Amino acid sequence: MNSILIIGATSAIAEATARCFATRGAALFLAGRDGARLEAIAADLRLRGAATVDIHVLDLCDTHAQAAMLAAAQSALGRIDGVLIAHGLLPEQARCEQDVAAALDSFAVNASSVLALALPIANLLETQRSGCLALISSVAGDRGRASNYVYGSAKSAVTALASGLRQRLRPAGVRVITLKPGFVDTPMTAAFKKGPLWASSAQAGQAIHRAMHQRNGEVYVPGFWWAIMWVIRHLPEHLFLKLKL
Repeated sequence: MNSILIIGATSAIAEATARCFATRGAALFLAGRDGARLEAIAADLRLRGAATVDIHVLDLCDTHAQAAMLAAAQSALGRIDGVLIAHGLLPEQARCEQDVAAALDSFAVNASSVLALALPIANLLETQRSGCLALISSVAGDRGRASNYVYGSAKSAVTALASGLRQRLRPAGVRVITLKPGFVDTPMTAAFKKGPLWASSAQAGQAIHRAMHQRNGEVYVPGFWWAIMWVIRHLPEHLFLKLKL
């Protein structure tokens, strides 16, 4: 993969993934809302060996701004080999339960804006008849749990979106990857107590980089989450309701 568009590029996982591509000499286009942070990341990636690094500052929930960003990425990269949609936020569940506006804002960032981005990108890759679209969902989307069901419902929507796109784009030779991280140590999860199931952002980035080169379908990050979530998905409802997850 020689030309990569990374959306939500200031997230820790996206930055770690970009570093993997940079060390292999890829041309990168980074999109996000924090211009100063994008500039700092771009400078680091150039030092790591990226062929070129361009940045674009935008509000990812602004669909008009999304269209301009995609046009700029096409202009800078030409043919796009891979796209990673990595932006998102982790809302406070208790606040969402008391504030519908906060819940809707969370869903807009984590699901609606991803849909608005993924559809035109899918059209572009379908026209190219090649490429890879990777969307970061979450293990939280596999089954609604009391502790984070607002966030999980948005990620479940992303998982369904990616599944449909994968089926649609297969005849065009386009791979669509649903990335499902478990616990990853990032600034977004800084307040959480860490344990043996946690991965670093560097480990997550390496796994995503490998998946974008080799995989199609759903990829758990790290891979052991597949077994954990298989059990959770298949628990009978009467047992699942008694658990505190």
